[in-house]
Amino acid sequence: MKDLSLVIVGGGSGLGALLARMAVEAGAAKIGIIDINREAAEAALEPARAKGLPTAVATADIQVGAESHAAFEAIASKLGRVDTLINCAAIYPRRPLLEITDAEWDASNGINIKGTYHMMVAAVAHMQDQEPGQDRVRGRIVNLTSVDAFKAHPQNAHYAATKAAVVSLTRSFAHHVAKDGILVNSVAPAGMATERAKALGFLEELAKASPLGRGALPAEIAEWVLMTGGPKNTYMTGENVIVSGGYIYA
Repeated sequence: MKDLSLVIVGGGSGLGALLARMAVEAGAAKIGIIDINREAAEAALEPARAKGLPTAVATADIQVGAESHAAFEAIASKLGRVDTLINCAAIYPRRPLLEITDAEWDASNGINIKGTYHMMVAAVAHMQDQEPGQDRVRGRIVNLTSVDAFKAHPQNAHYAATKAAVVSLTRSFAHHVAKDGILVNSVAPAGMATERAKALGFLEELAKASPLGRGALPAEIAEWVLMTGGPKNTYMTGENVIVSGGYIYA
């Protein structure tokens, strides 16, 4: 991420907060976070501030287009150029397949699909006006999808369906903005051994599902996200990078 300015949506906790810290370690120049929890976003930016980097925070309900655009514009007005957008915000509800309620569908669709869409539109509008770098790239967008998009998942089918939709959105956006020098990709992890997964007792389930016998460490997924959204990626677009520890084939 050397010398890049990036914005992380859902960067206040979990993988998003880890990405903010690892981006600083990888040489990012500026970091902004958009999150519904301002206090968490401010805390996630502490590593960047400790290094004296410019930072910015904005809050938004990303289900609402106007709020999403206003948040992105607030970040961009403070940071200036935005080289990379990373969409991490999502909810992961579980419900038996035949019992999913309208409210659960609406929440999953609103955050996981609409929210990702709104933030991509906001980023594209900003990046299209930027001068390309020497690598001909005006900007990069990385969406977090899931290996669940490609496997039967009756315990959270509504989540899996939204992530399949984000894979489709990624390809459509990539095709539309390729002429502008904007690269749009997604990264699809399998289950991660996060603190939340530990608290919910999912580690044994993750281990059984993986040929490697364990869930991914969040940092192992973050490395692929940063690579996809970083300066080494100058040509890949419209791709979905699966990092599943073999789960996709199991």
